[in-house]
Amino acid sequence: MYRKIQEFLKTWKESAYRKPLILQGARQVGKTYSILEFGRRFYENVAYFNFETNPKLSETFRESISPDYLIPILSHIAGQTIVKEKTLIVFDEIQLCERALISLKYFCESAPGYHIAALGSLLGVAVNRQQYSFPVGKVETATLFPLDFEEFLWARGKSSFAKDIQAAYSAMEPLPDGLHQQAVDLYREYLIVGGMPACVKTFLQEKSFLDVRLVQGQIVDNYVADMAKYASASESVKIRACYQSIPAQLAKENRKFQYKVVQKGGSSAVFGASIEWLNLAGVVLKCQKISHAYEPISVYMELASFKLYMGDVGLLTLKSGIAQQTILSDLENQFLGALAENYVAQQLTAKDYPLFYWESNGSAELDFVLQKGCEIIGIEVKSGINVRSRSLNVFSGKYAPAYNIRFSLKNFGQVDNLRSVPLYAAFCI
Repeated sequence: MYRKIQEFLKTWKESAYRKPLILQGARQVGKTYSILEFGRRFYENVAYFNFETNPKLSETFRESISPDYLIPILSHIAGQTIVKEKTLIVFDEIQLCERALISLKYFCESAPGYHIAALGSLLGVAVNRQQYSFPVGKVETATLFPLDFEEFLWARGKSSFAKDIQAAYSAMEPLPDGLHQQAVDLYREYLIVGGMPACVKTFLQEKSFLDVRLVQGQIVDNYVADMAKYASASESVKIRACYQSIPAQLAKENRKFQYKVVQKGGSSAVFGASIEWLNLAGVVLKCQKISHAYEPISVYMELASFKLYMGDVGLLTLKSGIAQQTILSDLENQFLGALAENYVAQQLTAKDYPLFYWESNGSAELDFVLQKGCEIIGIEVKSGINVRSRSLNVFSGKYAPAYNIRFSLKNFGQVDNLRSVPLYAAFCI
């Protein structure tokens, strides 16, 4: 599977100002595969070290974290010579060894010729909870997410189709009906499979949604195991409760996260740290409410009000228990709106857009608000072809955005400053 991160990695490798790279992301989004595939293609050899599968590896960093000391030892452990510029050094699950994390600073300062990529599934959790000395300014960071819909199309062997969708978006002209319906069917397929690489691979090999569900279940089980491993017993119970509540939170007409849905009498004092854990672990996407849509929109955040989405829409489909046939058919179902919204949140996050939504005194609510340079863009998400709503009109009348986008199952089109964009084209934004 070709991932967009490969282009970033090539730029990183060739940069004259290259620093050690930290690649973060939720567990099983494809960090290790992407780095090793990149190393195989662009380096003479790869020296791979995993702090989870080889706990004794941490002992190497206790004596000294000087590059001159470490390189000969790491070469011996890897069974191959580590050469500047020609070897990619990979530290996997680096959050399990604080000394290895700190060593990146010294590689940056005194041995910049070595190419180092460190991977961390729960690095944000470890740094936040254990107060690691993070090498600020001495590393470059990037985040890998599940496959977006465009990458999913690539994996399905439909790269040219992805280009057709991109061209239709750029011209804002409808696709032929046959192609439009094919794209809608693929979008529905993605709602079930999601973008976790193991799930996509299983679907491509087995052509079975049932087999995909088994893999998704294993991923969720691994997430729950991490909650127990990287948090205290009492904290892990709260984290699991918040995570399990997300389908119910999104099933509400008002999808704002409510602590009482997790537990009667719940509050931010009880569950605030649990939500932060989920956010740092990358297993949820947090969408903050803004009170005004003026540039810069981030200064109008209301920190107490937010929505939580699953990091992968396929996992939300699994956890909700919605029937696959309901998704694949034209049947109406209220929860399809939650799936569509989660899907759009996932696509926007993959494009590095911070997630914000807008609400006007409870009288109108807009699903997402983006800022592109100086432009403000309102986004409304509809799961079907019924697109009647007043929120966009209220928002547009108040803030006069550059343009608005309405996602739905309707084809491309534009009337005045309102762009009708099919849900399958969310990756084009």
